[in-house]
Amino acid sequence: MNWLNPGWLWLYAGAVLMLMEIIVPGFVMFFFGLAAATVGFTRFALGEALSPTWQLAAFSALSVIYITMLRRIVKSVFAGGRSDSPEGFGDEYVGRAGKVTGAINPPLAGRVELGDAQWAAVADEPIAAGVDVLVVSRSNLTMKVKEIKS
Repeated sequence: MNWLNPGWLWLYAGAVLMLMEIIVPGFVMFFFGLAAATVGFTRFALGEALSPTWQLAAFSALSVIYITMLRRIVKSVFAGGRSDSPEGFGDEYVGRAGKVTGAINPPLAGRVELGDAQWAAVADEPIAAGVDVLVVSRSNLTMKVKEIKS
């Protein structure tokens, strides 16, 4: 078995390119690796019938085809859940209770503590420091809160 056979070299290149996807963001290198692996397997199947020129042409064509046709499908599988919020974050803070650390006097923002972090906060009515509040919505990094009345 010749380890420097062009088929093996294409498979090595494919494996390296696929592993580079871990380092390079964007989910593109994987498809170059897939194209290289496909050329490697094709080289084993067809043998000498696939000249180096045709191997490079096949790699180029397959790279374009894989990126344009498969990237969106495969990326949606690996990307996980997506948020529909315009900021790109989920609304994990909505419904959480916090404490006002800097008085909120509309239309000026104050400060609120949620867990171990401080956030800018706005409200429809003035809220004094030290009052417990509930987050009702979020706009970028500013929380909209309302006072928790007991």
